[in-house]
Amino acid sequence: MGVKLNPTEFNTIAQVLKDKYRLYGPIRRKGLGAFSDTDLITYGEISCLEDMVWEEKTRFSPKEIIHPITQTLFYFTQDEVMEPKIDEKEMILFLRPCDANAVLKLDHILIHNGSCADSYYMQLREKVKFFVVECLTGFETCSCVSVGSHQFLNYDVFLRLAKEEIVCDVKSQEFTALFGRGEIVDYQPQFIHENSMKVRLPSIEALNKHQADLFHHPFWEDYDQRCIGCGRCNFSCPTCTCFTMKDIFYQDNPECGERRRVWASCMVDGYTEMAGGHAYRKSFGQRMRFKTMHKIFDYPKRFGTPMCVGCGRCDDVCPEYISFRTAVNKVSHLLGGESNEK
Repeated sequence: MGVKLNPTEFNTIAQVLKDKYRLYGPIRRKGLGAFSDTDLITYGEISCLEDMVWEEKTRFSPKEIIHPITQTLFYFTQDEVMEPKIDEKEMILFLRPCDANAVLKLDHILIHNGSCADSYYMQLREKVKFFVVECLTGFETCSCVSVGSHQFLNYDVFLRLAKEEIVCDVKSQEFTALFGRGEIVDYQPQFIHENSMKVRLPSIEALNKHQADLFHHPFWEDYDQRCIGCGRCNFSCPTCTCFTMKDIFYQDNPECGERRRVWASCMVDGYTEMAGGHAYRKSFGQRMRFKTMHKIFDYPKRFGTPMCVGCGRCDDVCPEYISFRTAVNKVSHLLGGESNEK
């Protein structure tokens, strides 16, 4: 069963929700696109249905809401350490199934990857409610079906958004009464079944068998000439989690400061540098190999699911038109077709 609302009714509910929650969805930031006179579609705080943009893909994912680009971990003086205050409001994320699945993959890395969960991530993540928006067509560079991220069932509310009406399936008891004001209708969440672009994921068994040969294969050297190491693929990716630490000392009182963690990228210079000037991965091809194998081999070997959700953002933002999807398909081809077809 579902609930049908008109835009006015939906916006009334949104205003009620804002008393307890911060609402986040895809928004348009005018004039902030990559080129002059273009807009940036990204995630930000919203107040109503009209604030959200669904006809275009966001350049960046909702990851930065729960895993911020820069995050103060604590403040320090000579005598004490203090953690920053956290906003007490909970959060509602309006997002597509692929991005909702991406949050679960962040959970694997930051919560379940070892004996100690990331407390700074947890204090934001535990506040999140999923309002998943139906996506039946995808975009040109999407391959969510191939990697199994086109469906998401662990939602609080599932929505079909249209200009004249919004149809909702409310799963969480927390929101049942609020959404119960609408008309009761028959509704089952629908998901996309096929993308125009497809990825052939190599099997873990094949990757294990041919790991050494694949590691030294010359095809990775192609990226030495094409990649410029800008890191845009990592920063737009909803599942990349790497960060570095920075201690900031205040100019007016150098005995006080704060420690921040800041996003990092395995594709940029300096990521693997060590004392003495040694670096594990100096060439862009080596970095592309590391990123690709982490997404399709290391992560699924540990957690049983590909790290990539097929959103296609890395392909969209690359200034050199490097396709991660093509790289994965090349790996499958090199393995002689030993792949996991989906």
